[in-house]
Amino acid sequence: MKSRTLYTAVLGLLSIQAFAIIKLPLPAESFEVHGQTAFVMTPEKPAAGNPWVWYAPTLRNYPHHSQQFYFEQLLEHGIAVAGYDLGEVRGAPESSGKFTGFYDAMVAKGYSAKPVLLGQSRGGLMMLCWAFRNPDKVQAFAGIYPVCNIASWPLQNSKPSVLADYGLSEEAILKQMDTFNPSGNLSELANAGVPMFIIHGDSDSVVPLRDNSALIKAAYEKDGGEIKLKIVHGKGHAEVSEFFTDKDLLQFIFKQGKK
Repeated sequence: MKSRTLYTAVLGLLSIQAFAIIKLPLPAESFEVHGQTAFVMTPEKPAAGNPWVWYAPTLRNYPHHSQQFYFEQLLEHGIAVAGYDLGEVRGAPESSGKFTGFYDAMVAKGYSAKPVLLGQSRGGLMMLCWAFRNPDKVQAFAGIYPVCNIASWPLQNSKPSVLADYGLSEEAILKQMDTFNPSGNLSELANAGVPMFIIHGDSDSVVPLRDNSALIKAAYEKDGGEIKLKIVHGKGHAEVSEFFTDKDLLQFIFKQGKK
């Protein structure tokens, strides 16, 4: 029995190490939810309530070394980091429902019922679309030049992924934009007191500030929500230190994650 237990443990360790080396900047536990890969980086000393940050996008090449500083800091403060790979989804109701399966799995593991969502670029759309459909399950949202508008980068530069995710024509999506777009669906998050912090460059030509983060800020403030938009002057859609070692973003997550 002891040898069998040891054998199982070794296999588990090997799978974790392989996953970490291939996909992640730090060691993590990998597991499956409905046939899709998930990961969680666990701190040595979890903070009270087992807080966690849900990072998106989790894909073949994300997260990687650019996010390492944030992840290290979060782990040191007792906050776990996790993610779920659904591929190139764009916030459709069905894919958002699948994200809920991952959320349920994390809660079943003993993690907080209210994670902080951290969306980078297209991960912002994934997280915001899940958030407005699940306002009771969100502690806070943080964004790094997040995609916030389906009509912006998604339909302009990744249309096939949008159409595949929604299962609709472009015309049908545009007709239902008020139903699908985060900016028109933030009132319940505001009523739930979910704070937001976003950092975005004013020279971003890929995910323009005006059509994304500024749009969310205006909409959320109109709904009475608490939101801080930090604009980085002269910077675009790049993985540079201004976006990935920002102390204000970290302090926001520390404060919200340990509530």
